[in-house]
Amino acid sequence: MVAACLLLGTLLALRLPAIPSPWLIVPVLGLGLWAWLRRCSTLRALGALAVGFAWALLQAQAAMNVRLPTPLQGRDLHVQGRVIDLPEQRGDGGRFVFRIDAGELAAQALIGHDVRLNQYAREPMVRSGERWAFTVRLRRPRGVLNPGGFDFERLALQRRLAATGYVRDAESAQRLAAASGLDAWRDRLARAMGPQARFVRALALGDTRDLSPRDWDVLRATGLTHLIAISGFHVGLLAGFGALLARLGFWLWPRIGLNWPRPQVAAVSAFAMAGLYTAAAGFALPTLRTLLMIGVMLLARLLRRPAGTASTFALALTAVLLADPLSVLAPGFWLSFLGVGWLLWCLPVMRTGWRGLLSAQAVSTIGLLPLTVWFFGQASLAGPLANLVGIPWISLVVVPLSLLAGVLLWISPPLGEPMVALAQAAMNLLWQALERVADWHGMLLWLPAPSLLALILAISGAFWLLLPRGLPLRALGAVLFLPLLWPSPTRLPEAAFSLDVIDVGQGLSVLVRTREHSLLFDAGPAVQGRFDMGEAAVVPALHAMGLIRLDALVVSHGDNDHAGGAAAVARAFAPAQRYRPEGYDRIAGTDCQRGGAWRWDGVDFRWLHPPAHFPYLRNDSSCVLRIRSALGSALLPGDIEAVIEQRLLREQAGLLPADVLLVPHHGSTTSSSPAFVAAVSARITLLATGHGNRFGLPRAAVVQRYRDAGAMLVDTADAGLIRVRVDATGARVVQRWRDDRRRLWHERDQ
Repeated sequence: MVAACLLLGTLLALRLPAIPSPWLIVPVLGLGLWAWLRRCSTLRALGALAVGFAWALLQAQAAMNVRLPTPLQGRDLHVQGRVIDLPEQRGDGGRFVFRIDAGELAAQALIGHDVRLNQYAREPMVRSGERWAFTVRLRRPRGVLNPGGFDFERLALQRRLAATGYVRDAESAQRLAAASGLDAWRDRLARAMGPQARFVRALALGDTRDLSPRDWDVLRATGLTHLIAISGFHVGLLAGFGALLARLGFWLWPRIGLNWPRPQVAAVSAFAMAGLYTAAAGFALPTLRTLLMIGVMLLARLLRRPAGTASTFALALTAVLLADPLSVLAPGFWLSFLGVGWLLWCLPVMRTGWRGLLSAQAVSTIGLLPLTVWFFGQASLAGPLANLVGIPWISLVVVPLSLLAGVLLWISPPLGEPMVALAQAAMNLLWQALERVADWHGMLLWLPAPSLLALILAISGAFWLLLPRGLPLRALGAVLFLPLLWPSPTRLPEAAFSLDVIDVGQGLSVLVRTREHSLLFDAGPAVQGRFDMGEAAVVPALHAMGLIRLDALVVSHGDNDHAGGAAAVARAFAPAQRYRPEGYDRIAGTDCQRGGAWRWDGVDFRWLHPPAHFPYLRNDSSCVLRIRSALGSALLPGDIEAVIEQRLLREQAGLLPADVLLVPHHGSTTSSSPAFVAAVSARITLLATGHGNRFGLPRAAVVQRYRDAGAMLVDTADAGLIRVRVDATGARVVQRWRDDRRRLWHERDQ
């Protein structure tokens, strides 16, 4: 009960949109501690709830306080520090975490804290454990915010990142000390294994840098992502191996028992083995969490404290929450604790053999399905079968071989290299089968983002389904999964339409939906080897919004910030129709030629630009799409500039007025001429810009021009995803994702 209340208090704290004053938090913590220490069970539960709430807020406040002071954003700072963890090679540069230990006076607030840096020059590339002096330009952690998307600001809070940024003037960077320490050892061993042994590196060292997007796709489709890199499950296996080694030692040398009790020696051996494996992973958070859980259970054994499985589990949960309450922000926390909890409840006496494995797999599949959908928006239909084969093969064959390969390679490379090849060959045997399974159509089911109520109902359904045999109506628990797995879609009325401006940073992607159809206008930026907003932001957002197909994909013009992510979107959704301007041939499709028109569900679509045989002129060749129904209208002009605006005014002025306007060219002064703004006369104007972008968009003069015209401006840089709905009540903004889903770790605009 105490552990559950502590967890509930932590969750309530991290659901807040802002952190209250410490003057309110500290008294709550004090009262909570007082109540927790009382004998009354009700007071203890309330005390744990208060402690969890206050302690999580204090830890969150401490993590937010280490972030870069706002006045230092965008300034060149001279800092010194050490490269930690394993740097990633990305395209023509790299990305790494840098722990600052010295710097100029202005950077003193960053000393002792971590920043994530990009390095765009090829040389000199940094290595783990090296100490460097850099000139850097930093900003507070901030990411794009969309349904179904990755929340980088949450990750930054969990990992206590102070800033992100990049190395300025890489030629002037100075290496101050050679690589040393644990991270340097891990990096040397990873390089000795070679890129071809990518799975050996992942399983022995937690190094996933050489896993390709195709590898991750296969792992997701087969439900085996949790086994790659060093998982908590593997740390537990190594702890068990350590206990077996201790038993072997007592069997070989029985006289040890005269001085040392076997249970305590086994506990120490198990913890030591788990600790060594955790060190090989660079003390990554998931492995640290597992090590702490193992340590708590073994401490009870060392102290000869009687503890059942339930109380030991609760004690481990309490220890993790007190050590780091922000760990609840990680999906791994929930998957590991809930997975163990289901197994302890459903299988208190573990069966051996295939029946035991089947029972454990069934419990894990049913029990963890709600969380898998909640965190990842997907469910692997092949996962239960793939896990039946993959878990024992990877855990009992590939992992031991990979660890042995790492040890031998460290001691003697000539001995280790054949073992590395053997471990990779063992993984390749399984991998060939996994790739075939992943290629089966429909193996990975994408689901809309569920509500909290749907999650609670599904967990209740899992509880009902996993009740002991013999209880009546157990199968009805499956009904409670329906809101999660088959949610009722929200359908627009006839002639209504919606616009979702997806937050892709400095770029554009707009989803247009009618009652039965959908069109994506642009797909955001992508840079080969660094990022692809089509894959990272647009595709997850479309899945989260329940989209299963695209009727049309429009690439307004070929600039990367509009066209870069199109390939990823096309792979994911195979749009029935594709449009692009005449003369742009990097994607196949139909020309978006002036006069072309169609009608969906009472909504008319019409191309206003470019005309036939218009030369490809990048921005000025942008497809201009007019959307109109009896209920309202919208205009999507891409990146056209003033000269095309004037042409539209001369030739099609009667078609320009709209209720909703996507501001052309992200608010640049080369667009949004006064005459164009007046002619469109939009009540809602939408901007798609990246926060703090280097182009300084939107320009203040352009923003003022729209405000003077009486328009309401909404910018993705401030709002995240923006949803506009046009229906019988008119055109209105119905959602600003950053405001509507704000959490205490999200950055506020100054």
